[in-house]
Amino acid sequence: MVTGNQNQLVASIEKELRYISSIVKQKGRELLGNYTITPPQFVALQWLMEDGDMTIGELSNKMYLACSTTTDLIDRMEKNQLVQRVKGKNDRRVVRIHLLEEGKRIIDEVIAERQAYLKTVLGSHSMEDISSLNHSLQKLHQEMKED
Repeated sequence: MVTGNQNQLVASIEKELRYISSIVKQKGRELLGNYTITPPQFVALQWLMEDGDMTIGELSNKMYLACSTTTDLIDRMEKNQLVQRVKGKNDRRVVRIHLLEEGKRIIDEVIAERQAYLKTVLGSHSMEDISSLNHSLQKLHQEMKED
């Protein structure tokens, strides 16, 4: 049974997560100003780094974009030598998008800068609090993935 206090707490958690997400996204966009990629290109590179090679359709689904939009995105990233289209060995009709070294370098650098920012923000917190926050966020993420 959900109580009024629980509803208020859940509403507060949702609001804080939304605000935190917005700040992290904004900081990420500021960092991207040092690179020649757009925020959607960065998101695409992140998916490729995390999940490996995938088709345009798979990437489109992950990014919630139309295939035509993702194709345009990949075209620009391929011109900048961030990704490469690779035909399948067994079925040459299947084309997978492969992350190149320059794309990996950009992702690694931007993520390192984001982590440095977060480390600064968390600087006044105890290791116990940081560990507890990490555990709670991992648990929440896992439960949301399963839902």
